[in-house]
Amino acid sequence: MTGATHKAVAAAMQRHRQLSKQGLLERAFAWAFRGLVYAQIWEDPVVDMAALAITPDCHVVTIASGGCNALSYLTADPGAITAVDLNTAHIALGTLKLAAARHLPDHASFLRFFGNAASRDNLAAYQRYIRPHIDEPTRRYWEGRDLIGRRRIGGFVHGVHKRGLLGRFIGAAHLVARLHGMDPRLLLAAQTLDEQRAIFERDVAPVFDRGLVKWLTDQPASLFGLGIPPAQFDALAGDGRMADVLRQRLEKLACDFDLSDNYFAWQAFGRRYGEGPAAPLPPYLQARHYTAVASRVDRIGLVHANLAEHLATLPAASCDRYVLLDAQDWMTDAQLDALWGEITRTARPGARILFRTAGEDDIIPGRIAPATLSRWRYQAEASRTFTGQDRSAIYGGVHLYILAGA
Repeated sequence: MTGATHKAVAAAMQRHRQLSKQGLLERAFAWAFRGLVYAQIWEDPVVDMAALAITPDCHVVTIASGGCNALSYLTADPGAITAVDLNTAHIALGTLKLAAARHLPDHASFLRFFGNAASRDNLAAYQRYIRPHIDEPTRRYWEGRDLIGRRRIGGFVHGVHKRGLLGRFIGAAHLVARLHGMDPRLLLAAQTLDEQRAIFERDVAPVFDRGLVKWLTDQPASLFGLGIPPAQFDALAGDGRMADVLRQRLEKLACDFDLSDNYFAWQAFGRRYGEGPAAPLPPYLQARHYTAVASRVDRIGLVHANLAEHLATLPAASCDRYVLLDAQDWMTDAQLDALWGEITRTARPGARILFRTAGEDDIIPGRIAPATLSRWRYQAEASRTFTGQDRSAIYGGVHLYILAGA
């Protein structure tokens, strides 16, 4: 990440004086987000598409993150998708995925590159099919080296899903679990929901009662890999222990959805996707969607920018759907007000806003200008439904707003 971009990321996350305890945590959080954070995005695109009700005339604006969901939205046949991100690594990953969708020869090579993501054949595919079609900054990123000297493109030989901030967090969680005598991969052997719950209650849940785990999860910095910023840590834990909150979230992930339909559980407990023709995968990697994704990939535009600043460059009434992920958890009231002001200015009739929060509650009321908020209607019942359906299970709330009058 360039110095200018890092400063922009830090500014977006800074809410307290720099030398205060919270200010130092915020600076550490911004530093942690300098490189690749999400090799795979952790918002459920199936829930997103149900909530967004995408139509062929829709212009979808989303935070890019790992790029998976922007590609998955193509299966809903939108007119255009703009994927915006401040993180240089996420833009490089998105650019790689778009070039791969355009130029890899078939679904098998596409799935091997981003699904299995751990084959030496991927290096040859990169050289032959992808490298000639990406820009110089993207080539420099992937052919450059990370902090410990590994070529970044080598991640697709050794398991790219294990890299990035979240991948390393999951790896560390596996290590702590094994130190306490539990292998998280055991859960993947379950054949039914009842077996999943039995394994969780017998083997996984007790780990959260261990003193080391309680102490680690009480440290705000230890959860940066989950994307929990300092501003949300105390609100999320409330009067209890963070270990209890995390156990509840992991219980939903492990027990509420069949493993045959939940690739997030495979990533959390196995650090990979499942194998075989029936393995659960993100929509963009599924064979039945490959032709649609490859033929529509030119509808996606990647933008390296702050979302509010990018929206400020667009004409009024030019966008239909807005996907904010959990970025608002990091924002000050002034930043939220500016973002929602630009969304409202650029929104066409029927526009929808979808976002997630680490805690359960909607964080918007009382934080943006009343004149702006009055233009939108919060969909409380639908939001509760989508929260329950979100297979990633790491968020407390999925929230949907629709422009009033639609």
